[in-house]
Order: sequence, then C-alpha cells, then structure tokens
Amino acid sequence: MLIGVPKEVKVHEYRVGLTPASVRELVHRGHKVVVETGAGAAIGFTDGAYEAAGAGILARAADLFAVAELIVKVKEPQPEEVAALREDQALFTYLHLAADKRLAEGLLAAGVAAIGYETVSDGKGGLPLLAPMSEVAGRMAVQVGAHCLEKEQGGIGVLLGGVPGVPAAKVVILGGGVAGTNAARMAMGMEATVIVIDRNLARLYELDLQFGAQLHTLYATMETIEHEVKAADLVIGAVLIAGAATPKLVSRELVRAMKPGSVIVDISIDQGGCFETSRPTTHAAPTYVEEGVVHYCVTNMPAAVARTSTVALNNATLPFVLALADRGWRQALLEDANLREGLNVCRGRVIHKAVARALDLPATEAARVLEE
Repeated sequence: MLIGVPKEVKVHEYRVGLTPASVRELVHRGHKVVVETGAGAAIGFTDGAYEAAGAGILARAADLFAVAELIVKVKEPQPEEVAALREDQALFTYLHLAADKRLAEGLLAAGVAAIGYETVSDGKGGLPLLAPMSEVAGRMAVQVGAHCLEKEQGGIGVLLGGVPGVPAAKVVILGGGVAGTNAARMAMGMEATVIVIDRNLARLYELDLQFGAQLHTLYATMETIEHEVKAADLVIGAVLIAGAATPKLVSRELVRAMKPGSVIVDISIDQGGCFETSRPTTHAAPTYVEEGVVHYCVTNMPAAVARTSTVALNNATLPFVLALADRGWRQALLEDANLREGLNVCRGRVIHKAVARALDLPATEAARVLEE
C-alpha cells in the first residue's frame, strides 16, 4: 500500500502522523511511504531520517494526497486538505466530528473513508488511540492551569501547592478517566488539594484504591458540581463520551459564581467542551476571560509537547496502521470490530452512531458500505 504523511497545517501543530521508526516498520513489510518535506522537522524528525527509513519525500501536499491510498495524520483535516481527499482513499487521524458538522459535511462530500483515532476501541470499553493524548493533555492541564493562576496571566495569584502557613489551591477535576486521572496525579504531585468528580462509582473506587487519602473523590450530581466548582481555584474539564458531543456540566451562571481570577482548563473542547462558556482557542492565543474566569480551551493541547506526543501516539497507532496497510483498509475494517468502531464516515454516509446522533444525521452499517 502507498501511505502518505502530510505536514500538519493547523496553527502551531508540530506533531506528525508517522515517525521514521514507524515508516521503517511499514517499508520492511513491503509498503511504500511518502512524506511531505518538513513534516517532522520541527520536532527533530528530518527529511533525511525519513529517507533513511525508506520513505520518499514529496515537496507538495497536493502531490502526496494525489497518490496515497491511506493518509495518516494527527489532527482533523483543514479545508484545503478536505478538498484534496477522494472516494477511494482512507484517512486515519483524529476527527472529533461530533463538534464539527462543517468538517463532517466536507468528508461526506469527498466520499473518503475517515477513521477517527478517538473512536477506535479495544473491546473492553477503552479508547487506545485517544488514551496517549489524554495522558498528555491531563498532565499538561495542571501545568497550564498553574501558569494561568499567576496574576500576570489574569489569574487570582495563587500558587498551586501553597507554602507553609498558606493553603494550597483547590483543584476540581470533572471526569475520572484517563485525562482526569493524569491531571489528578500531576496536581497531587504539586501538593494541591485535589477533588475528582465522576458518575461512575466503580471508577471512583479504583481511584480511591490507587491514590488513597491524598485524593478526594465525589459522585457527580448537580449539587456536588455546583458546590465544588464555586470553591475551586482551578477546574479541569475531562469529560468524554466516545464519538459524541460533551455534555455541558457547568452553566454560564455557575461560571459567573466562581471566584474572580479562578481558572478553567477544558480538555473536552475537542468534543465541544463541558463548560457553557468554553470556545476553541489555539496555542497562538490560548486563553480568554469570561465572567471573570480565565479559560484555557486549546483544541490541540498535546501539540505543545509535540515530540513526546508524536512518539506516544505512534506507539498506539502503529499496529492499526500496519493492519490497514497489510490487509487493505476495507478488509482490515471488515475483519476488526475494534478498528471498525473508528470508521466515522465512508462513501458519503455517516457510520458511527454517536457521531450521527450528534450531527442529527442517519447512520449506516459499516459492513453495508464497505462491501459495496
């Protein structure tokens, strides 16, 4: 199979779909890989490294899209990339279509088979291709939240861990999944007072066993969320429903009731965000103040640590890329139910049921489309 790896064009996005090590694995199995020049240069993966791994280097993205059977990216395709996609192609990347109907419509018009990392499953309720970036985003959320609490950044001027004689900041984390757990680890490491709120009692029990008395866990009710968010210095939104838009757990009125200069970091912003006041931002302009509260809502947080993120992502995606290449993307999707969960749209039809519900469009069975 001919696999194409374009340079990411989203603002301040330095990750790359395949590392030279991943390219070498594919070439070893008899596949051909073409990489757009400079695709990994910003994080130390030079064109020479890709050539040494067996890849061809193309000067223009248009040439890459024109020849590749499988496009491997990191972030959702931008308008100029959507225009270059075609019906006999597969696209493997993060999509987050539930929060982006315009992108979904573009992919439907292109007829491409779009496989979203964020909905590929492991058969046990996990999302193995979302997990590594959730780990990164969860850990980053505490770093950026602590920075935003500084007075010069618009915050109230609180040190996350406090000092002897001065109380630590209160960090409230909405969601105890992969992102929330990693955020809790970092916040506890910085000696903040940390509370995780989740509606899954089994998960709260696991967190209690893992962290003991250092972490406070609470069952999610409207009253609990209201009480804890009002008292928080830093609130981290780490809520996820696979493929679907994130529910708005914190209303504008509740944000207004928060302490002036407190901080919101909305990791869930890729799926629409879990705060009513959240709107997408970029690394170029990551924050804004609304209702007296600093909001950090960058849609590609892990891009700030792009080399770590790229390697972590490739560790998870490579087995699936190999399967798509070795068997052909149609057959691989038919044979692997977990990979098939990643198929969001194909040949002009929405496949993933949660995406279809979020976009108010009909869903079509994957097998029906793939076997046409």
